[in-house]
Amino acid sequence: MDHDSSALRRTAVIAGHFSAPFSSSSVLEPSACLHYTPPELSEKPPAFSTSALRLLLDGHDLASRDWLFQIMEKSPLFCPRPRGGRTFVAPDYNQSKEQQRLVTMRRIEYLLRRGVFDGWLTGSDPETEMRKFAFLECIGIYDHSLVIKLGVHFFLWGGAIKFLGTKRHHDKWLKATEKYEVKGCFAMTELGHGSNVRGIETIATYDTNTCEFIINTPCESAQKYWIGGAANHATHTIIFSQLLINGINQGVHAFVAEIRDADGNVCPNVRIADCGHKIGLNGVDNGRIWFDNLRVPRENLLNSVGDVLPDGQYVSSIEDPDQRFAAFLSPLTFGRVNIAVNSVYISKVGLAIAIRYALTRRAFSITATGPEVLLLDYPTHQWRLLPLIAKTCAMSSAANYLKLLYIKRTPEKNKSIHIYSSALKATLTWHNMRVLQECREACGGQGLKTENRIGILKGEFDVQSTFEGDNYVLMQQVSKALLSEYIAAHKRKSPFKGLGLEHMNDPHPVIPANLTSCTLRSIKFQLDLFRLRERDLLSRYASEISQHQAQGESTENAMLLSYQLAGELAKAFVERTILQIFVDDEMAQSDGPLKDVVGLLRSMYALISVEEDAAFLRHGYLSLDNAAAARKEAVKLCSELRPHALYVVSSFGIPDAFLGPIAFDWVKANSWSTLSNE
Repeated sequence: MDHDSSALRRTAVIAGHFSAPFSSSSVLEPSACLHYTPPELSEKPPAFSTSALRLLLDGHDLASRDWLFQIMEKSPLFCPRPRGGRTFVAPDYNQSKEQQRLVTMRRIEYLLRRGVFDGWLTGSDPETEMRKFAFLECIGIYDHSLVIKLGVHFFLWGGAIKFLGTKRHHDKWLKATEKYEVKGCFAMTELGHGSNVRGIETIATYDTNTCEFIINTPCESAQKYWIGGAANHATHTIIFSQLLINGINQGVHAFVAEIRDADGNVCPNVRIADCGHKIGLNGVDNGRIWFDNLRVPRENLLNSVGDVLPDGQYVSSIEDPDQRFAAFLSPLTFGRVNIAVNSVYISKVGLAIAIRYALTRRAFSITATGPEVLLLDYPTHQWRLLPLIAKTCAMSSAANYLKLLYIKRTPEKNKSIHIYSSALKATLTWHNMRVLQECREACGGQGLKTENRIGILKGEFDVQSTFEGDNYVLMQQVSKALLSEYIAAHKRKSPFKGLGLEHMNDPHPVIPANLTSCTLRSIKFQLDLFRLRERDLLSRYASEISQHQAQGESTENAMLLSYQLAGELAKAFVERTILQIFVDDEMAQSDGPLKDVVGLLRSMYALISVEEDAAFLRHGYLSLDNAAAARKEAVKLCSELRPHALYVVSSFGIPDAFLGPIAFDWVKANSWSTLSNE
């Protein structure tokens, strides 16, 4: 039909409406209202054991997790609210900043009374350490402010006492910290220096007459900034400052100082101000601190790395200043591990809500009289959510690997832990923000409602990308470390060992010219492709650095100029690492339905990573035809994962109460009758 005849037809239809006789007796036939059907009733039964997949993904302490979820659900402090015939728990973000801070402390006191924190600092066995991780994951699912407030107190303040201090500090502070008899914070970051800790400007000088350190904030850029707990509650802090002994700067050191007395009054020679309202985390009382000739006893220097004798002589067990500085950053390692792990769980929350909603919400119909289509039956909806489920499952395996690596740490493994925690913290937090954005959009307007969690979680977890190390800086550290390994191996003319780089010792992987479906899904092909990308980018990065140096550039400038290859290399390293860990978890399963589903998730992770990284085409690891074949296979995997979607997100182990109303009967939750319960 041409344009003119189409216009004439529309005109005739409209004219017919105006000319048709109106009858007051005409009755409009009501259309059937949408109704909610639980996806468990409409979907086929699971093809695999959801409890077995949960054990694989959670990894440990399932019973302890469920116990903690239950005690949070049962307490009115956790804001239980009835909606649509269910009760949900979530913080009340309509509260003021001050109210959120107050209730965060009350929740901590409640968990303290229930024994949740027992052994968090005084215990050291692996079981206690792993249970601690499990509890932090559960608490983080409820509220980011609560888990960050705990993290600052236990693992920044408490971790500094434990790892940077010695017996005198342990005896005085660890048990008191675990019982919350003291409330600690961690004064490292300054207004002028965040990631660049080496450049902080706070100064500590030693007074030999009184055997005290005098700590000063010499300029406004040296004010301690974003110090969680400082604005309202902290009684003590760890102060990171430059240590000056007889005019010689011995570098960054850490000191214990009291900043409030038992009545909550700010101590003399200390000034504290509030950092103000934030886009999230308003239950954490971030503050700014200035020190004006604050005197602390010599014994308050955390001296496991370096010490000052009463006569002012500086001594250290670590002669190399760089290694000494690295030791002072050790408390941050746990923080990065915890952030990486928590980001995976928040991705799980967003996906569980969005998938359940997509399995009950309908939109549009294929034919004029046909039923509307479930959101998750649209290929576009599958494409936006199902690859994210696969990536989240793979990253869950990587997070469990990182926890075990940290728990089993030895001094020899500190470097590896730093590299893995940096790479995974950056990658998993970036993934989390992408998941939350995609899930928010996939839920339409319902994703904007605070009660449905996804939208508010974006603001609450946005900070993950920058605290405990800016993600881009962390990834640069990863590529720099890989370059060092590459140079050292070539200088020694010895095989690569560690960081999973052993594949560099093997023959160069060969990618088939034509990729079949079977090949694309094979573990060997996927690992070969990821290893090829990593080894080639490492070689390219080293070569480019050398070229810049040959042109007269310093090593530092050469690295700055090669930032694009550095970013590609770090990404290749972490994605190969995640794939290898997920493969190992898959191979540990017995043959059967669960292993089959994990295999689908693993193939989706691998192929969607190929789809999303232009490096595979840019550097020729795949031909155009093979890249197109990989994309086609990923689309096919979406349709194969679709029947499993509900049961995969059910395996995330998140109780119904910690999701949102749209994950369940969203019609009833929004009905007029529910208003009386609000």
